Amino acid sequence: MISDQPITSSDKIFYLLRNAIVEGSIKHGSKLNEAELSTTYEVSRAVIREAINRLVTCHLVERKANVGARVVELSEHGLIELYQVRESLEGMAARLAAQNMTQQEIADLNQLLESHFATVKPGESYYQEAGDVDFHYRIILGSKNQQLITILVEGIYHLVRMYRVQFGMAGPRVTTAFDEHKYIAMAIKNRDAELAEMLMRRHITYSKNNIADKLSQS
Repeated sequence: MISDQPITSSDKIFYLLRNAIVEGSIKHGSKLNEAELSTTYEVSRAVIREAINRLVTCHLVERKANVGARVVELSEHGLIELYQVRESLEGMAARLAAQNMTQQEIADLNQLLESHFATVKPGESYYQEAGDVDFHYRIILGSKNQQLITILVEGIYHLVRMYRVQFGMAGPRVTTAFDEHKYIAMAIKNRDAELAEMLMRRHITYSKNNIADKLSQS
C-alpha cells in the first residue's frame, strides 16, 4: 500500500494512525485531538492535521461542525451499505481477475493461500496485513481495471478492513472463509469468470452476515 517514493514524516504518521484506527487501538467513534496526537507522536500539529485530512479521504475519519474530527462509527447500517457496494465491486474484480490475471499472478495467489492455511488454525484469528498479503487486494489488482482499483483501494479498502479486522476475522468463520477463498482462487485459475464473480459475491455476503452478528452483540 506504500508507494516507492520516499516516506515523509507526514506519510509515517498517516500510516501509523491508519493502522491504529483499522486495528482498533484508536476506538471507532472516538474524537481525534490534534494537540494530544501531536504530543503522542512527537510531531507538529500541522503534520497531524494533514494526516487526519488524508484519513478523511479514506473514509476512516469524518469532520463535523462543532465536533471536529472523529473516527467513523462502525454500525450495522454502515456495514450493510458498505458491503452492498463491496459485493458488487469485488464481484466484478473477481470476474475480471479470472480474465486478466497472468499465470504467475494466479500461482502467487495460490501460494499466498497456502501460506495462510499453514499459519492459521481453525478457531484462531484470520488476520491479513494490508496490501500484497491480503487475498482480496491481490484480486483487486488482478482485475487490471484502474478505475475499479482506484475506487476499491483508494476509496473503501481500509474502511472494509476496519470492519474485517475488528469483527470478522476470528471464530468458526475462519475455516469457512479459507474454503471460500480456495474456491474463488480455483475459479480464477480455471478462467471461469462467471463462477469467480458469484463465489466472491457470496463470500462477501457471508462475511457481512458474520460481522453483523458480532456487531449486534457488541
